[in-house]
Amino acid sequence: MRAAIYRKTGPSSVLSVEEVEAPLPAPGQVRVRVSRSGVNPTDWKARSGATGAPPADFQVPHQDGAGIIDAVGEGVSEARVGERVWVFLAAAGNRYGTAAEYSVVPAAKAVHLADSASDDLGASLGVPALTAAHNLACAGGGSKELAGKVVLVAGGAGAVGHFAIELAKFAGARVATTVSSEEKASMAKAAGADLVVNYRRPGAVDQLKAFAPRFDRIVELALGANMDLDLPVSGPGTVIAVYAAEPGDPVLPTRRFMNANVTVHFSLLSGVPDEEMRAAVSWVTEALAAEALSELPLHKYRLEEVAAAQDAVEGNAVGKVLVLPTA
Repeated sequence: MRAAIYRKTGPSSVLSVEEVEAPLPAPGQVRVRVSRSGVNPTDWKARSGATGAPPADFQVPHQDGAGIIDAVGEGVSEARVGERVWVFLAAAGNRYGTAAEYSVVPAAKAVHLADSASDDLGASLGVPALTAAHNLACAGGGSKELAGKVVLVAGGAGAVGHFAIELAKFAGARVATTVSSEEKASMAKAAGADLVVNYRRPGAVDQLKAFAPRFDRIVELALGANMDLDLPVSGPGTVIAVYAAEPGDPVLPTRRFMNANVTVHFSLLSGVPDEEMRAAVSWVTEALAAEALSELPLHKYRLEEVAAAQDAVEGNAVGKVLVLPTA
């Protein structure tokens, strides 16, 4: 099969496209013929060595994707052969990520893709949508706990922010979000946000406080940078769910957080307990079946352009970057 691989960590130039033997599914696994491979920041960070170790032999990158199951391992029903699926965390502890014609993953990481959903949308889910679901539900109760609550999503035009808006609205919450440009404001409005605030303009806090004096949940990608937006609309019962690390380690004013009586919840998707991951998958699946999730603007690359695709994500491309292994 044709696969993008790297044999050492470093810049995107360490990536190459080669012919490697197609993997066979082990017991409990399925093999997916990949039509779309979704690219996330975690992918270039692992390849660069910022968060990943050099591979023992080679590594096929990318965690997310969409395609069709073409083979199953022992213990997996043959009925799954031919099923359209979306895939998540494919490269976690696994040599065969989704930037290839085939990937093998545990059966639970290949999730049925609703007939109404495109492969583009399926490959866009994975890390972003599950991160959004987990952080929205981190206080317990899952999606049902959000009905009637007020949610603030930082960075509503990013992939996690986009799905956080849509999942929160699907659960019955009122949603405000922050963005940094008119282009991103349009994207956040299209996702269904009730209020979109440009945090670079004066009066951002006043706009948020007029929407809700206290938010129940804040989905945050930059706690240090955004605490002057978050804390004025926080109070007892507020959960600030942090899913991304900022450059360096921000110094947090402990007393201000104590005075607000907030709960700060940190998470890394790869370490989420199985039960909580199953709940996040269920929520995303339900929303997808209800056609409550939508595509971001897409940037598509051929497999041979995988380095450019990862560079685009590293450069903060607006929208979703996909690689097409079988194009």
